[in-house]
Amino acid sequence: MEILLIGAAACIVALIASAWLMTLAKWFPIGAVDAFVIDYKTLIRAHIDYALMAALAVAFYGSGVELPIGACWCVAIGGFTNPTVFTVAAFDPTFWEKAIWKIYTALTFVATSVGFLWIAYAFVLHALARWPGAA
Repeated sequence: MEILLIGAAACIVALIASAWLMTLAKWFPIGAVDAFVIDYKTLIRAHIDYALMAALAVAFYGSGVELPIGACWCVAIGGFTNPTVFTVAAFDPTFWEKAIWKIYTALTFVATSVGFLWIAYAFVLHALARWPGAA
């Protein structure tokens, strides 16, 4: 389950990096940075998504429920790669038109969905096992 903490740490690093990049792009006139960040709003989406994924990974780890390791890996990998879709899109104005990024987006969405649904299932099983009258 510790992979959740590593995934959360990666998201936190990306969160801070995107915050610095947005700060430089928005408030300081640095030509190289301004030319690099094409879509500021999409970078904000990535920033928020990294924060959400980090928080969820830490919450899952700290839930006290023994989670399937496969689900933890899916959340860690998908939790980082999913916001990265927005990060790359913020730098590439033709991102959404490229087949490689469509495939990457689909794969990261599948990994994230599988991980989150698997953990949700583990939570339900955990709750039902402790339900009053359960054997």
